[in-house]
Amino acid sequence: MTAQIDGAALLDEVEHFHRRFNVFPTEAAYVAVTLWDAHTHLLDCFDSTPRLAFLSPEPGSGKTRALEVISTLVARPMHAVNASPAALFRAVADESGRPVILFDEIDTVFGPKAKDSNEDLRGLLNAGHRRAGVSYRCVADGQGNQSVVPFPSYCAVALAGLGSLPDTILARSIVIRMRRRARDETVEPYRVRTNEPEGHKLREQLAAWAEQVAEQVDGAWPEMPEGITDRPADVWEPLLAVADAAGGHWPQRARAACVELVTAVAEDDRASLGVKLLTDLRDQVFPGETAVSTVEILHVLNCLEDAPWGDLDGRPLTARTLSRMLGEYVTAKGGRIKSRTVRIGGQPTKGYHADDLTDAWARYCPAPPGSKESVTPVTPPVTLPLTSNDDVTEEEGCNRNATVSPTPAPAAP
Repeated sequence: MTAQIDGAALLDEVEHFHRRFNVFPTEAAYVAVTLWDAHTHLLDCFDSTPRLAFLSPEPGSGKTRALEVISTLVARPMHAVNASPAALFRAVADESGRPVILFDEIDTVFGPKAKDSNEDLRGLLNAGHRRAGVSYRCVADGQGNQSVVPFPSYCAVALAGLGSLPDTILARSIVIRMRRRARDETVEPYRVRTNEPEGHKLREQLAAWAEQVAEQVDGAWPEMPEGITDRPADVWEPLLAVADAAGGHWPQRARAACVELVTAVAEDDRASLGVKLLTDLRDQVFPGETAVSTVEILHVLNCLEDAPWGDLDGRPLTARTLSRMLGEYVTAKGGRIKSRTVRIGGQPTKGYHADDLTDAWARYCPAPPGSKESVTPVTPPVTLPLTSNDDVTEEEGCNRNATVSPTPAPAAP
């Protein structure tokens, strides 16, 4: 009879192995990566698998080393830096055992130069997040005939690269923001000849432990930390199930790491530009106002120092771009958000009404500053004077780049 393996002690060993060679930015990162390693041995127990994304602004931040160490621990690793989408489709669908894909230099695939040239791969990574995910492709039979073949896409994926990832992949990922080691941060030199076998021994133990707890983990519904719902819950559910199966301090550490990393993603500056626009309108433009003119909205947004609006691809936000971006969202009544004639200081002008934005604010924006849900300080609203020298762009049907006068003060009662 095989002796029972202490899951908590084993995960401690795996974490220690990472700490010998990797410097991660937070304690939460060590917890998440260790649990991710273990979950690859239990994929058939889960409905989904999170992508693990090591991202950094500069080279030399330890991303590749992280993948090297992970490759010694996970089930059936496959380094895919040069793999074509067709090769990956067939590898993942292989009945002999799906691989764990380790994709380094992912910025060469989804970076600015690649643009939309790798949509097949993005589709595979997105579909493979779910166990039921499949990708359909036309396959020739050698006789000139084509047939539609479903390729199973479910597999674990770890990615490393500079910059960011497409939003659809980020939403399915646990993101580790890597950084260069400080002078006082030291690690052991990683040597494949001696250290890889050490990782393989841990891999064998993880596989044996996974067999022992598979029945317990299969179909488990781990308790989520307060506030973790929807996609973040899908992402973290497998890791929390692994932590619960291991026991010891891992359930508590896993949930603390979950909250920390999910909160970090929610506050990330790379969040949707549309959500950023809605949030800045709510916090910087509309406080205390029921309606604001398009001219004043553009003036305030384009003058915000820590916002992208003054330089969108080399030019400031315009009324046309503002209209297009807000038109993607709908009002509480179901119509698209759009400008309308509002009265500012008794004068009719084109602008936006707060009533049209409140539903989008409630659905898409983080908690407003000062609310009970808000956990981070927010820069106070900026009130900027609108002068006659400000260069603005009015909406279609109005004068463009016209000289405008300050908004008249409300008439005294």
